[in-house]
Amino acid sequence: MQFPFDRELMEIVKKMGGFWSASKKTWYINNSEDNLKIIYSTFKDIVFIDDTALKNQKNNPISHYAATNFKKKHLKVDPKELSKIDIKNIHKYVKYLRGKALSENTVRIYYFHILDFLKYLDGKPIKEVDNRDVELFIEDVCIPRLYAISTHRQVIVAIKHFKNLFFQCKINATELILPRKSRNLPTVLSKEEIIELLRNTKNLKHRAILALIYASGLRIGELINLELKDIDINRFQIFVRKGKGRKDRYVMMAKSLIPVIKNYIITYKPQKYFAESIDSGTKYSAGSVRNVLKKSCKAAGITKKVTPHTLRHSYATHLLENGVDLRYIQELLGHSKPETTMIYTHVATKDLLEIESPLDKIVKELKRFDNNNHKLTLSGKLNL
Repeated sequence: MQFPFDRELMEIVKKMGGFWSASKKTWYINNSEDNLKIIYSTFKDIVFIDDTALKNQKNNPISHYAATNFKKKHLKVDPKELSKIDIKNIHKYVKYLRGKALSENTVRIYYFHILDFLKYLDGKPIKEVDNRDVELFIEDVCIPRLYAISTHRQVIVAIKHFKNLFFQCKINATELILPRKSRNLPTVLSKEEIIELLRNTKNLKHRAILALIYASGLRIGELINLELKDIDINRFQIFVRKGKGRKDRYVMMAKSLIPVIKNYIITYKPQKYFAESIDSGTKYSAGSVRNVLKKSCKAAGITKKVTPHTLRHSYATHLLENGVDLRYIQELLGHSKPETTMIYTHVATKDLLEIESPLDKIVKELKRFDNNNHKLTLSGKLNL
């Protein structure tokens, strides 16, 4: 594995068991199907991987599916493949996005989509690009790669920004329709599964991280950016700085978690961030948190597909089931719109469990009839 110097990526590779060769200037990890899956899942939405060299190796133990599945989903365009004009335009585009004060993660995602779009156009002058070019790009590139609806929407939004910058092109942004969002219900762990998950997380640091995500409903980015100075143990509060949408908010901290946090801080002595890498003292990576959670779920026997965001979903759902008003939950989660929080009403079970099935009601009525008239047989049929 080779990439420009990046501490976060280096920490992720180390966590996966990778080691550095100073002579060949390359990171190494054992070539196996399991490790390849870990690489793809860990680096998803972080970097784009060019695995061409791996696939071209003879006697490669990686299965055909594992090797080709990644190709369908990820971009592999090298900026060097573009013309000088396109390279200049892509630099203008990135500068434009940063001028809009978009997050670096959003800038990076849009950059790769437009990089791929320009590669597909193959040097076609921007002033001649129209909506049909966009349609063909989606048909020939996005659909074969099996992009999710969310990624498909990102492509369209990236191209709309492209049109706003290069207004001379013939793309009509109003005619670019975003695919309708999927309304998938979130995966939620039961209260018993949460306890088993934490109980089977033996490492003190890892237990503190997972417990804090659940107990305070944090996003993974909020957790890894959380500084020690923002944890107020005396007031049982955590100050979340610049959460999604660059919004600050206060969230509660579980009283039962305080002994764990104090023990963790005394034992590991983090300097600035709540979750820090032992080796470098830098903040923990999102990939490391995901790997920790994956191992804990396996140890706890949880077969559901669980991500750090699942803990946040579980937090919100359990609050709702405990009778907390939806407006307060919206504030705690940092949602801009109440509609976003409303999705938890579809997975909360408190009120649903109080609804009586019509079958149960019929059986009760038949039992009362039996007690009064002694005409009900064991099969549930009336003797007339």
